[in-house]
Amino acid sequence: MAEIKDPENTIIVELKGGNVVIELLPDVAPQHSARMKELARNGEYDNVAFHRVIDGFMAQTGDVQHGDMEDGFNLRMAGTGGSSLPNVPAEFSKLPHDRGTLGAARSQNPDSANSQFFINFDDNHFLNGQYTVYGRVIDGMEHVDAIVRGEPPASPDRMISVKVAADV
Repeated sequence: MAEIKDPENTIIVELKGGNVVIELLPDVAPQHSARMKELARNGEYDNVAFHRVIDGFMAQTGDVQHGDMEDGFNLRMAGTGGSSLPNVPAEFSKLPHDRGTLGAARSQNPDSANSQFFINFDDNHFLNGQYTVYGRVIDGMEHVDAIVRGEPPASPDRMISVKVAADV
């Protein structure tokens, strides 16, 4: 596993194939980083489906309202919800949407990000300046690459557990 330099700002996502370690970027996107840690610490990301996975583009997850595959899961609704917390305003930066970066999913309103996020499979620079980048995969990208594709996938993969490294 990669060396974790800042456990308070590192997320460990357990997938079926192994762990994905994400370094959050609180200096770039403090509100998005704080939101991810809050939802992870509350267990809200556990068992949430990857509801939109496009080969060569990205894997999207984080719908804690409709995406929990152990509690009220509705594949048709997955991707339409968020958390019970208020939306997070955009925190755009100069960071590019490179392979392995974490982006905040949102509606057409730039300030509508809530709980959903995506991990870029490839460099997706056409997203630069339009979606908040607030983390990057530092270990386990091969497990992200193995996520089942589909919009939505017929049998979606899930985040088995999501933890802040400082709490493990």
